[in-house]
Amino acid sequence: MRFMYIVTSSQPPRPPTPALMEAMGKLAEREIKAGRMLDNGGLLPVAMGAQVRITDGELNVVDGPFVEAKEMIGGYAIFELRNKEEAVAAAVEFMQLHKEHMPGWDGICEVRQFAGFAGECSGQ
Repeated sequence: MRFMYIVTSSQPPRPPTPALMEAMGKLAEREIKAGRMLDNGGLLPVAMGAQVRITDGELNVVDGPFVEAKEMIGGYAIFELRNKEEAVAAAVEFMQLHKEHMPGWDGICEVRQFAGFAGECSGQ
């Protein structure tokens, strides 16, 4: 089963501490070698992005920055794991690194399974 972790925070963006970067690097190296982590990355600020929108049937491209959002996506990771329980356990380990190495940071790691066929999309 393939899972995506989406990391969000409602706090103003700030770079990870060197200690967090080192800890996440070790975790990523271990997970890549084990064949569980397929991809990961941090995202640049929304001011550097763009949105392609359809509104009232009109297609528009809007360069960042965008209207303030309550939460910003800061990064993601894609894993191949046995089940949701394993995915949640790995997300807990990942967020524990943030707790230890970025005091005062609040955020969320959303765990979402990729849909592979119609039965998975409907939850059957």
